[in-house]
Amino acid sequence: MKPIPLTPDTTALARRLIWFEEPQEALSDTARFVAYALARATHEDMKILRDIISDDDLREALDKAPPGIIDPRSWAYWNAKLGRYPTPPMPTRQFG
Repeated sequence: MKPIPLTPDTTALARRLIWFEEPQEALSDTARFVAYALARATHEDMKILRDIISDDDLREALDKAPPGIIDPRSWAYWNAKLGRYPTPPMPTRQFG
């Protein structure tokens, strides 16, 4: 998955989606950033992101999504939108 460049648009997007981190840190892990976007971004936010990443990048982000970020409804929506049916299981936390 290619990195998301630090631009004025992506900086603003990072500040909205991952408000508790600096944009450079938020954008440093592409899969994690995209997971937050899939769960929280508006249509306008996704238009910015979709100019940068492809459907294949989104599929890879879903495969690498950390557990606990994407809610079940968003998980089902984005997997269906990207032609992944049946929807694969959501990521789960592993303890111990």
